[in-house]
Amino acid sequence: MTDARLRTSVYVDAFNLYYGTMKGRGPGYKWLDLELLCRRYLPRNDITAIKYFTALVSARPNDPQQPARQQAYLRALATLPTVQVTYGHYLSHAVMARLANPQRGANPWVRVLRTEEKGSDVNLASHLLHDAHLDRYDVAVVISNDSDLVEPIKLVRAELGKRVGILNPQKYPSVHLRDHCDFLKQIRPGVVQASQLPEIVTDNNGAHIQKPATW
Repeated sequence: MTDARLRTSVYVDAFNLYYGTMKGRGPGYKWLDLELLCRRYLPRNDITAIKYFTALVSARPNDPQQPARQQAYLRALATLPTVQVTYGHYLSHAVMARLANPQRGANPWVRVLRTEEKGSDVNLASHLLHDAHLDRYDVAVVISNDSDLVEPIKLVRAELGKRVGILNPQKYPSVHLRDHCDFLKQIRPGVVQASQLPEIVTDNNGAHIQKPATW
């Protein structure tokens, strides 16, 4: 259980959240209001900051509109007072991979291009620790199921005396995270669907941001 009105900072692993609760579900889940989602799961907390860690995507031959959709969503997030966006980057490199069902007698190994999102986990961990050192929160809430975050969470709790909770976007919570947090709540697709931004969002300059029709 969380305590009433404790200063709370939320740290969002954007791609962990996306692949856990949105991918394959259509546009009814992807225009997510992060403030509303956090209020639903942390109704008694004073949420002072929501830090969103992501990377800019590139157009793909089968999805050339992907960057435009992401930019629309990032512009919409910028209208939320507590949300701050920090960017990592993508790294593409060629690697050898084994075919799942190679033809008999054929070489089972092929060269493929692998694209990985880099930096967001390090950025999240850095902000989690830095904000704790500056006493910017009483409770940190991490939206991720990435067990690589166990060590910074352990340091924040043991060395800096802060509470850390997990909002898990994946189907099954990491046992490592579960064992090193003060509370864990499961993010459910129905709550994500019920926590969407308006279809048209207006920014501080009066410009209208339209929710993408397809996703």
